[in-house]
Amino acid sequence: MVDNIKVFTHSSIRVQSRDKAIYADPFEMKQAPHDADIILITHDHYDHFSPNDISKVAKPETVLVVPEKMAKKAGDAKSLVSRIETVPQSASIDVDGLKIETVPAYNTMKPFHMKSAGWVGYIFEADGKRVYIAGDTDATKEAGEVKCDIALVPIGGLYTMDYKAAADLINTIKPEIAIPTHYGSIVGSPADGEKFAALVEAPTKTEIKIGIN
Repeated sequence: MVDNIKVFTHSSIRVQSRDKAIYADPFEMKQAPHDADIILITHDHYDHFSPNDISKVAKPETVLVVPEKMAKKAGDAKSLVSRIETVPQSASIDVDGLKIETVPAYNTMKPFHMKSAGWVGYIFEADGKRVYIAGDTDATKEAGEVKCDIALVPIGGLYTMDYKAAADLINTIKPEIAIPTHYGSIVGSPADGEKFAALVEAPTKTEIKIGIN
């Protein structure tokens, strides 16, 4: 499964399961594959909700999933997808056979991502593995309670947790695989991925995806 996960840049993610192509926060896409079955949006900032990039990955049947508090703004992409599903911060839903759980994503000591904004991370099952896409978050209580096999977590600092806090979170939730995101372009150094990996404890393995696609 981990070989079927790509991080294109920043927090732009693609997960290919046996029967679905699932994107999260497509951004600065260099290609236009038009192959997304489901697109998950974590929040409404320009580097996570980009209608231009949604247009590159969407096809006529694509379902767009967004936090319920950005339902109005999501209308900017309404013509690009078959329908839009909205989700609250803590919920379990089924979207065309994909079981999705939401996890609150927010800052604890910074003003950029307030809990009251209603933004989310996502957990879904792909080929028997629980995949957690954390979104823009700090190491919150809710994130520390996540049960998953593969965790994609932001490490760039400033708007999210930094690589040290992210490694601490991973060492708490202990997934099989940790994949760092949200660094190396807008925020964070390209070297942060290796710094994060050095702090992640066995048996969790770190996979660096940014820069290899």
